[in-house]
Amino acid sequence: MDRFPFITILVYLGFSAVVNTVCKLFCTFSTSIDDEVMYDELMKSRFSFIGGILVAKLFLLGAATASVPPQAEAVLVVITGLGGEPRFEERFSTWTTTLAGAAGDRGLAQEQIYTFTGTEARRENVLAALSKLADSMAENAPLFMAVIGHGSFRDGVTKVNLPGPDMTTADFANVLDRFGQRPVVFAALTSASGGMVEALSAPGRVVIAATRSGKERNASIFGQHFAAAFVGQEADLDNDGRLSILEAFLYAHREVSRDYDREQRLLTEHAVLDDNGDGKGTSEPTADGVGDGADDSSDGKLAATLFLAGSQAQGEADEEKARLTQLISDLRSRKATMSPEEYEAQLEELLIELALVHRAKQNK
Repeated sequence: MDRFPFITILVYLGFSAVVNTVCKLFCTFSTSIDDEVMYDELMKSRFSFIGGILVAKLFLLGAATASVPPQAEAVLVVITGLGGEPRFEERFSTWTTTLAGAAGDRGLAQEQIYTFTGTEARRENVLAALSKLADSMAENAPLFMAVIGHGSFRDGVTKVNLPGPDMTTADFANVLDRFGQRPVVFAALTSASGGMVEALSAPGRVVIAATRSGKERNASIFGQHFAAAFVGQEADLDNDGRLSILEAFLYAHREVSRDYDREQRLLTEHAVLDDNGDGKGTSEPTADGVGDGADDSSDGKLAATLFLAGSQAQGEADEEKARLTQLISDLRSRKATMSPEEYEAQLEELLIELALVHRAKQNK
């Protein structure tokens, strides 16, 4: 695009903006079949026009225009810390298996999924494995790292509770720097995780925290909804069959707020996302990177382009997984008619069942 004449870009942007505005009006106000057909025609006209310009320019550029290499397959790393109590141990285990299993169901190869739980999640093991992974990954392969468990914040230092010595923000910063220019998504799904955002922020990196600061120390439920976002299609806001990191964040953020509202509790966790490298997370990122909320953020543009894997249909494992996924979807549709306690209990039961199915598959 940077080699196109300036006038071409102006025409592209001007025509695209006009058609987008008209299309949005039809999306908002149309209800008839005729209006939907007209909307489809507008979209076709838009892309036919833009496509003609692009084809003509590409023809003129010919062999001088280098093709962009396809993105290598992503790698998912899930680090699960100590629960401290049986209920948290089970909760964190379920989130871990749900996220890893959903990644597999969406087409990510099992050899691209790394989980560190129990004694495997000791600081020295994690750091050694990540250093080795940084040396072996394809140069354009995205890294997705999720940290699940309890976090702490004291004397300006954020830590994740692991067996043995805890991992600090500095530990994560040092190891992430080893991945160089690769796209990185780091999701800290722990309490007090907001204290990590500024230190881990960097160009080409998405940093997600379950809390907006290290002072939000209560146990967080954001991780449950973030993992569940990758199950089924409910979080796929644009219905394109894929789930971006931005869509997963927005879904989880919304569900956390709904849970607190239904239980009539004061919201004690405020998840944030930073992907523009300024070290300041926002709770309202947007796909175009233009803030429309109170914090007027420019975050979200990079997160909208990164996908953990392909569509859910690419890796649908078997009938049992499909059945459980459908039950979760049905439960979500009935959420407004249920008490918070009843909904959370049923959702947790289904996620545990799904996690057990994933685990049984991995053990085969």
